[in-house]
Amino acid sequence: MFSRKWLFTTLLVLAGTAVCVRLGIWQLDRLAGRRAFNTQVETMRAAAPLNLNESTPDDLASMEWRAVTVSGEYDFENQVALRNQYSEGVYGFHLITPLLYNGTAVLVNRGWIPAESDSVPQDWRAYDEAGGVTVTGQIRLGQGKPAFGGVADALPMDGTRLEVWHNLDLEKMSAQFPYPILDAFIQPNAGEDAAPPIPYQPIIELTEGSHFGYALQWFTFAAILFCGYPFYLKKQDD
Repeated sequence: MFSRKWLFTTLLVLAGTAVCVRLGIWQLDRLAGRRAFNTQVETMRAAAPLNLNESTPDDLASMEWRAVTVSGEYDFENQVALRNQYSEGVYGFHLITPLLYNGTAVLVNRGWIPAESDSVPQDWRAYDEAGGVTVTGQIRLGQGKPAFGGVADALPMDGTRLEVWHNLDLEKMSAQFPYPILDAFIQPNAGEDAAPPIPYQPIIELTEGSHFGYALQWFTFAAILFCGYPFYLKKQDD
């Protein structure tokens, strides 16, 4: 197996076996992550709705996907938008508006608006909601890391506000608000009203996917390489 004639082939087989094993472990890690995500969603959805007006837990960031309600008043002067958002194939933005309540603020993803003439903050004011509002939805966490191929947001060096964002980066956004904001935002429940801004809730499939099956495949490939190679060499010597 380790003779000069077969040394290079043996090294290739060992390397291939190691790669297959690593890929199998990677799939098992993804399976564990998927199970943890499913458990988080199921646990939070089973919890009683959280009323932020009554209490704001310090561990709010650990409650993603829990039902939540809060009453307050929107601060439209400081709202921002997310670009590259679509509704039924139509390009637009998502309006991200601070909701002031009990002396603090939480960001609300109010939903989709069309982009034809709504690319500057002055135009977004057409979607203002006067007076107090009650928002019911789910607790969500921000996304500081851009999606694959996305562009990370950076605050302007001259201190001006960044009005349109690629990601709902709560940490960076908090630096440009004149008051503290919570470390989670609210995704309102979708309603029957089709007028913008149109809220939405992402569709979540609470399944384990194909990770376990893929892991078995990679471990099988590793076993075939590692265990089958000696038989192959024996056959060559016969």
